[in-house]
Amino acid sequence: MCETLKNNYQLCEEIGRGRFGTISRCLSPASNDFFACKVIDKSLLTDQLDQECLQNEAKFMTLLSPHPNIVQIFDVYENEEFLSIVMELCEPVTLYDKILQSPICETRAAAYMKQLLSALAHCHRFGVVHRDIKPENIFLDSRNKIKLGDFGSADWLGEQRTTTGVVGTPYYVAPEVVMGIEYNEKVDVWSAGVVLYTMLAGIPPFYGETAAEIFEAVLRGNLRFPTRIFRSVSSAAKDLMRKMICRDVSRRLSAEQALRHPWILNGGETASME
Repeated sequence: MCETLKNNYQLCEEIGRGRFGTISRCLSPASNDFFACKVIDKSLLTDQLDQECLQNEAKFMTLLSPHPNIVQIFDVYENEEFLSIVMELCEPVTLYDKILQSPICETRAAAYMKQLLSALAHCHRFGVVHRDIKPENIFLDSRNKIKLGDFGSADWLGEQRTTTGVVGTPYYVAPEVVMGIEYNEKVDVWSAGVVLYTMLAGIPPFYGETAAEIFEAVLRGNLRFPTRIFRSVSSAAKDLMRKMICRDVSRRLSAEQALRHPWILNGGETASME
């Protein structure tokens, strides 16, 4: 572990564990504030992609901080053995945990989605595409505010405003990613639309027994709203989901456009789109 980190923070109990290291609560004696510290063991990084993901997380979180709906980064320490990232301490509760309890009502879902779209619009203005939007990467703080985290799969779009690479999580990945073609920041909007569907329904719109079957369902893009599940969901919410989970990228909303949709503006209050 980096000596400089030990000089500035006191590591406390472990609060999380991933493929490449641990996350611990830590205390800054200077401010008496608590933070989260992710300590990554470089010896566990087996290939170039892992190393790029490691560097990307610190780089993009630094670029995008501060934003009220993105996990804020405060310090980065590195030596030959470890990379340590000191960041905002969030509650150990994710949107995934909330969905597991029960489907989320429209007003609460609209509040969460407005915050997520605000975070994505901020990323996209900087030319950053997250590429792994899913409930497990959306944290909730003590005030129930959304905090988008885990930028390990993120990429910078560059001058061409496109990128490539099959990354993400099968249930939430956009069809153009599965197809292996160039894509832009709207892959995040597709994924956010799937998150919205999952919040309201308790299940994702595309599923299968294996990753291959899920990818096939995503490529078909046959978006359905089963009556037994969506009977009480408003037409406005369904309209927004259709415009976010849209196979035609040119017709798919941007994050900024989705923020201006009536369902978001009305806070999820039931309203007809007719």
